[in-house]
Amino acid sequence: MSGKLADWTTGAESIVYQSCAACGAAQYFRRSFCAVCGAPDPQEKRASGAGTVYATSLVCRAATPETRAHVPYNIVLVDIAEGFRMMAHGENDLAIGDKVNARFAQFAGRLVPYFQKVK
Repeated sequence: MSGKLADWTTGAESIVYQSCAACGAAQYFRRSFCAVCGAPDPQEKRASGAGTVYATSLVCRAATPETRAHVPYNIVLVDIAEGFRMMAHGENDLAIGDKVNARFAQFAGRLVPYFQKVK
């Protein structure tokens, strides 16, 4: 695998995905190979953060004591412009089909991607 770029999972304000040089497929979870064609060493790239809401679920009951202060909060699936889908937090009024951009916010003590509607 090529050098790892810092992303939100390590405290950086960015979303990193992988792109296969052989077939062009984009994948969100880091792997040492392309999940579509099996080619080794997909290249890591930073995503723009632009996307479209695919699904949304408003959470009205805290799963843990740490999340209680955030209720209600929205969990969204977003189709990212670069060609992959990811789960993240988002504004509570987001709907399927909304155009969104990622920013980063603290949630239960961690930095997470947070999608907001494009104005």
